[in-house]
Amino acid sequence: MHSIAMQRLNSGSDSISQVEFTEPPLICGLPDDIARSCLARVPRKYHALLKCVSKRWRDLVCSEEWQSYRLKHKLSETWIYALCRDKFEQVCCYVLDPNSSRRCWKPIQGLPPRTLKRKGIGFEVLGKKVYLLGGCGWSEDASNEVYCYDASGNTWSDASPLATARCYFASEVLDEKIYVIGGLGSNSSSPHSWETYDPCTSKSKSQSDPNIVPEIEDSIVMDGKIYIRCSTFVAPSHVHAVAYEPSSGTWQPSDADMVSGWRGPAVVVEGTLYVLDQSSGTRLIMWQKETREWVPVGRLSPLLTRPPCQIVAIGKSIFVVGKGLSTVVIDVGNARNMEGVLLSSSIPKIKLTSDDDVISCKCLAI
Repeated sequence: MHSIAMQRLNSGSDSISQVEFTEPPLICGLPDDIARSCLARVPRKYHALLKCVSKRWRDLVCSEEWQSYRLKHKLSETWIYALCRDKFEQVCCYVLDPNSSRRCWKPIQGLPPRTLKRKGIGFEVLGKKVYLLGGCGWSEDASNEVYCYDASGNTWSDASPLATARCYFASEVLDEKIYVIGGLGSNSSSPHSWETYDPCTSKSKSQSDPNIVPEIEDSIVMDGKIYIRCSTFVAPSHVHAVAYEPSSGTWQPSDADMVSGWRGPAVVVEGTLYVLDQSSGTRLIMWQKETREWVPVGRLSPLLTRPPCQIVAIGKSIFVVGKGLSTVVIDVGNARNMEGVLLSSSIPKIKLTSDDDVISCKCLAI
């Protein structure tokens, strides 16, 4: 009798254990794969609410699986992230949902305190994360620290450091890695060095190339190559560019014709290079590869833009973001002029009194 009772007791404890470790379904009455498919179709602006429903929903919304599913099924939505400096000379970040019926920039809270006073910080996006890289201060040498913002979880964390401490450098993403290029640092070789930073493996590999100079003013990725635009102390008015060829792993001088018109913030839209020329007013020009010449697209109304501006693109729409985050949107797929001025829509700046300077803008899709 005693052994039978013990068997029943053990059997009962096994059942209890199975119940305890069986996860509840995402949605009652639905298999998890169907529930996941339903939830993935919820617009991104409601994802913060989804995370409040249950721990399983929160874990799902914050997972790489969630982002991959939405990207694969063309459900992802792209938001714009801006790195700025306010009137107190402190770094700040903002985010814009361009699809919202009430489009406006919103501040991102909780920036790492050590970054707030730094200059020359790198700002890059990879996957669903935003990275703040390096930087320096008045009484602080160049840093190799990296901080990461998870856009789905709305959280900041430390990330693995750069191989070389540096500030005022260029950064671009290519083949799922962040390329950190040139800049100033405590190491004398830093101005001519570049490194590939892989957050997934926490590895960073530094290399040198004499074609890289410290005075990098802009960078783009086009046709599978990274281009950096530089100037020199010898001839400040002279601008040249070098391109990184992944197949050979080398940096080579770029086409002089293309570089001649690249004198402002640039963005690539469906393989075409657009540049915001701010030398006299604000106008958009484009590089035509076939004829190898720069062609004017049109001028922007001086009533809408507040230079100096940065530009970023989602689809065929170019967002011109100026002081105070005043934003002008141009559809280059259907660009039209009225007496030489581009027709565009605008997004009001964050505050009527805001004069935040925009350092960089990046896109992130979830």
